[in-house]
Amino acid sequence: MGLEYVGIRVTDLERSLRFYTRGLGLKEASRGKMSHGGVFVSLVDPTSKQHLELNWYPPGSPYDTPFRAGEGLDHVGFSTRDVPRLIRRLVRWGGRVAVKPWREPGRRGDYRIGFVEDPDGNWVEVMETIPRPRRAR
Repeated sequence: MGLEYVGIRVTDLERSLRFYTRGLGLKEASRGKMSHGGVFVSLVDPTSKQHLELNWYPPGSPYDTPFRAGEGLDHVGFSTRDVPRLIRRLVRWGGRVAVKPWREPGRRGDYRIGFVEDPDGNWVEVMETIPRPRRAR
C-alpha cells in the first residue's frame, strides 16, 4: 500500500494551474475528464516525484457544492531552500500569506516554516531546513 496522490478541489482550474506550476514548479503529468463533466489535472514534483491532483467541477455537477476553504484538507507541504523567496513568488501567482514564517527548532537543525493560502484558500506549507553550525574540534 502506498499513497498515490492528494487531490484538492479548485474553483478556477487555469488560475490554480499557474499557481502550482509557475509558483511551485510542479509539472503537468496528465489530465482527463470525469464522467460527470469535471476535469482533473495530475501534477508531479520533479524532485520528490509526489503527485497533486487538481479537481474542477462544472456547475450542475453533483460535486459542485458551495466551496469552503479546506473542506477537511489541512495543508499540502513543500520543501524549499528559501522560504521568504518562495512565499513572495506564491503571492505573485495569486497566493496570500496565511502565517508569516517562523523558526522552529528540530533535532538535526532548525526549520523555517510559513503558510500561504492558494487562490482557493487551501493552505500550502513551505519549509526549509536550517542546519546547525558544526562545532569546532
